[in-house]
Amino acid sequence: MQRREEPGERGEPGGHRAAGGAGRRSRRHDPRRRERVLDAALDVLVEDGVAGITHRKVAARADVPLGSVTYHFASLTELCAQAFARYVELRTAEYEALFTEVSSREELIDVLVELVRGGPSRDRSAVLGFELHLAALRDPALRALTQEWTRSSRAVLARFTGAGTAARLDALLEGMIMHTLLSTEREPRATTRAAIVQTLGPATGPGTRTPGT
Repeated sequence: MQRREEPGERGEPGGHRAAGGAGRRSRRHDPRRRERVLDAALDVLVEDGVAGITHRKVAARADVPLGSVTYHFASLTELCAQAFARYVELRTAEYEALFTEVSSREELIDVLVELVRGGPSRDRSAVLGFELHLAALRDPALRALTQEWTRSSRAVLARFTGAGTAARLDALLEGMIMHTLLSTEREPRATTRAAIVQTLGPATGPGTRTPGT
C-alpha cells in the first residue's frame, strides 16, 4: 500500500513557513519525524505545561510544517497523551539505569540522594512527571500512564528494599523532589540523606536487603 505523504515532503509552498520560519528546506524523507514531534511536544510541555501547548508551538520546536503535526496528531489531547507515553517509556529506562551499578546499601542511598537533589535533566524529568500527574487528575485516560510509572519505579526500588519499603520510599522521593523544585532555599544534603535512611529502616532489618539477594 502506498504511503500517504506528509505535508512538506515534496516542498509544497507554505510547508515549513507554517511552522514559523520562511525559507527553510523541507525534508523529503524524514522517518523519525513523528518521534521528533513527540520530543518537541515534551519540550513545550516543560516550558508551557498542558495548558500552553499548541500544534503550532510543537511544529516550530520540531522544525516541521504545522500540517505535519496535525497529520500525526489530529487533536492536542492525542498529542499530549502520546508525548506523555513517550516520557514514561524514556523515564523508565533512565530510572533503571540509575541503579545498574548499585551493589550496597550505601550506594543505594547515594543514588537516591542525588535523585532528589538532581540537576537540569532531573528537573526537566520531574516537571514532566508532575505535569502528567496533574493532567491525569482531569483526564482519567492518562491514569494508566501514571500507574505504569508508579509500578515500574517501585519495582526497581523493591529489588533493594522489598515491596512495602519501596512504596513508602517512592512516595517520599516524589514529595522531596517536588519540595526541592519549589523551594527557594536548597535543603542540606544531610537532611535529605537522613530522611531516606529513616525510610529505608535499619541496615539489618527486613525492610532493606543486599542488592541482588
